[in-house]
Amino acid sequence: MEYKDYYETLGLARDASQDDIKRAYRKFARKYHPDVSKEADAETQFKAVGEAYEVLKDPEKREAYDQLGANWKDGQQGFEPPPDWEQQFDFGGGGYTQGGSTHDFSSFFDDLFGGAQSHGGSYYQSSRGGGFPSKGENVRAKVMIDLEDSINGEVRSFSLHMPEMDQSGQMVSKLRTLKVKIPKGIKEGQTIRLSKQGNQGAGGGERGDLLLEVVFNTHRLYTIDGKDIYLNLPVAPWEASLGGKVSVPTPFGNVEMKIPESSQQGRKLRLKGRGLPGKGAGDFYVVLQIMLPPVSDPKVKAFNEKMRDELDFDPRSYLFQGE
Repeated sequence: MEYKDYYETLGLARDASQDDIKRAYRKFARKYHPDVSKEADAETQFKAVGEAYEVLKDPEKREAYDQLGANWKDGQQGFEPPPDWEQQFDFGGGGYTQGGSTHDFSSFFDDLFGGAQSHGGSYYQSSRGGGFPSKGENVRAKVMIDLEDSINGEVRSFSLHMPEMDQSGQMVSKLRTLKVKIPKGIKEGQTIRLSKQGNQGAGGGERGDLLLEVVFNTHRLYTIDGKDIYLNLPVAPWEASLGGKVSVPTPFGNVEMKIPESSQQGRKLRLKGRGLPGKGAGDFYVVLQIMLPPVSDPKVKAFNEKMRDELDFDPRSYLFQGE
């Protein structure tokens, strides 16, 4: 059989710590997960990563694997475990999982640790030995919420396809609907953790967690940057020029805001603390957008011609200074 270098699979030195092993597994499992990876051999790599982790995460299996002998680097097709392997280590019927996956492990693993049996493309625990309880893998998903959900801390329902083990031991996709309390002031990209709502554990272990990454739906009025909220506010030329008070719609209600005289296109005005709520609340920014009345109106055209003829104003004069 072909030797499998589990340390090389996870990009680790042979003296790697258990934390290093866990971090490496999470990194490569995300990279090669068949549902998200664009790698041509993602499924094969995902299976290999899970197999390596199954051995190295278990201190007993890892110790046994490390004692295979001085020829562990050979990696030859004709590799055979030491003659007294079965007497030294008894892994028969131990059972194993791959984070709920249904992919088969290699013959190398089976010959050494022989703890799982295939059944219809899925893994089930042998009745002998009972297996090692382990927590299920965390599941990540993105959920779309409205800006108002974050501002008000609403309860929302989400429907997600989640992996579940059926009565025959097959892994199936099941639609689950969850009611989720949106934390007040949560930002886009932050995560809501639902404890024990992830993948099933192995050997009676508890479920992993469900991690919901928040993404905001597009809002018809506002854009969001971190905890700050922005509004493009249309103003008439005379409002920008002469100044005055205008009504501004915010997520917390309408606010009267003073436009300073001689305001230019794109000027930002701030309403402090009217962004996303919470500790260190964000701000609300008004960005002035000067809107010109249409010259299809004869009075507007005549007024603009009068300004052109009577005002000494060149908006581009600064471009040619120093020539």
